[in-house]
Amino acid sequence: MQASEIRALFSVVSRPEVVSLAGGMPAVTALPLDAVGSMIGELVSGMGAQTLQYGSGQGDPRLRERICDVMALEGIHDASPSEVVVTVGSQQGLDLVTRVFCDPGDVVLAEGPSYVGALGVFQAAQARVRHVAMDDDGLIPEALEEALADCRANGDRVKFLYTVPNFHNPAGVTLSEERREAVMAIAEKHDLLIIEDNPYGLLGFEQEPLRALRARNSQRVIYLGSFSKTFSPGLRVGWVLAPLAVREKLVLATEAQVLCPPSLTQYAVARYLDTQPWREQIKIFAELYRERRDAALDSLAALMPAGTAWTQPQGGFYVWLKLPHGLDAKRMQPRAVGAHVAYVPGIGFFADGNGREFMRLSYCYPEPDQIREGVRRLARVIEAELDLHSTFDQVDTGSFRAITPGHDAESIVGPANSDTYEDGR
Repeated sequence: MQASEIRALFSVVSRPEVVSLAGGMPAVTALPLDAVGSMIGELVSGMGAQTLQYGSGQGDPRLRERICDVMALEGIHDASPSEVVVTVGSQQGLDLVTRVFCDPGDVVLAEGPSYVGALGVFQAAQARVRHVAMDDDGLIPEALEEALADCRANGDRVKFLYTVPNFHNPAGVTLSEERREAVMAIAEKHDLLIIEDNPYGLLGFEQEPLRALRARNSQRVIYLGSFSKTFSPGLRVGWVLAPLAVREKLVLATEAQVLCPPSLTQYAVARYLDTQPWREQIKIFAELYRERRDAALDSLAALMPAGTAWTQPQGGFYVWLKLPHGLDAKRMQPRAVGAHVAYVPGIGFFADGNGREFMRLSYCYPEPDQIREGVRRLARVIEAELDLHSTFDQVDTGSFRAITPGHDAESIVGPANSDTYEDGR
């Protein structure tokens, strides 16, 4: 096991003088905190015998019913509460699925870059990650076909494809409708299981939620959901929607792991969905994050030096930024912290050591003015790095050659992709 690039930054980003564009912390202060506090207090005073007691390993039945209502917003209308397993955040759900399916040495296909928490789960299970290339329309179906062919030729056992199709963490891109159909066709052709991780799907800025992969095939897709982004991350309530045969194994795994998910937080989420205007609250969150996204993109366009490129998220929390040629986000990080701005180096989102020229910027937590200031500080750090690199670039012979920073021909999502993103000037 290795430390997460994000967790390693916690001691830094908690310093008040540092503008953190690193952590993906939701803006929970946008919640009606008085109403939520009263609701939880009433739960304990009125239902303490239930809310403070052990519960079912599968999760509270009422909450599982309401989870089906939430998933219906993304086109999943055939889900049964009996197919839902409540988990301690979707992170535990992913860990349970991996425990059930993966043996040491198995291959997991995952987008490159991919969610750092997922990579940690796969590493702990001793599974090998094969990255699949992305561009501005999400995972590339042809690259998925190629990865499957390579694994078959090598005799590798591919257990599943792990994907974050909506407002990807960390890339910020969304799998297009056309590609969703193509990916599902490939999965059917190759008998491939898909793990659809979808914590951000309801937080779109420009359109209604796209139809989930799980809505297209109930037997080939296992769906991971979470209330961390649409209600509260501190309650740690997520879920897995899986076919009944898989659900039985997941319940056994969660009982061995934690006995049961916490009762109080489950009752709190169920009561919130029963009594609060949660659909309107999601719209409030989305509008808040849209404003902060706009602050980030406008500042990047105004301040970043030539050769810097970034994605244009239509929802979610993240911008994926590519540095000018020759710069290393990991090596640059201490100087950025010294300038009181924090980000997550891209290397943490790849299992194969790639990603040094990338960084993830999160706009969900800081206020717009803080975002603008953070981008200003970051731009100055990048410019200083460019000044160093533009003078001399040592080559293998020991001599030096002058270089001119510029945007190279690679995509900002990954080394193997086409360059389809906005180039900042």
